[in-house]
Amino acid sequence: MTAVVGWQVFGRFILDSSPSWTEQTALLLMIWYVLFAAAAGVREGFHIRIALLDDLVGERSVAVLHRIINVLVALMGLAIAVYGAQLLWAVRDHVIPSLGLSRWVAYAPLPISGLLMAIFAVENMVRPPSDDGLEDSPIPGSAD
Repeated sequence: MTAVVGWQVFGRFILDSSPSWTEQTALLLMIWYVLFAAAAGVREGFHIRIALLDDLVGERSVAVLHRIINVLVALMGLAIAVYGAQLLWAVRDHVIPSLGLSRWVAYAPLPISGLLMAIFAVENMVRPPSDDGLEDSPIPGSAD
């Protein structure tokens, strides 16, 4: 993506003629990157959550709360996969003019990443919590 955007900037400011394909290519790459990063975030637990709920409920209830959250994330992932597949099917005959590619290329990561999110959420429910100490470690450079 950096190379594509770099070429676009070079074309626009140095050659006075930006290639028509670079903007759509960068957009497609960003869509793919963000949706797969969202799935990876579910697997690794990088998503923003409200830790206050963990503090409000008892220690036993935290496990139940996390299980409920993972069920909701899995259901959301399945919804993204199903509706993403429907959208992909609906636009299969449309073409991105500047690239000559089918529009489904832009929507293909929706069902894939949705399915991955659901799988990773289920994996988080069956996998025991890691004891790597990351939860309690202070942020580097922060005042204690």
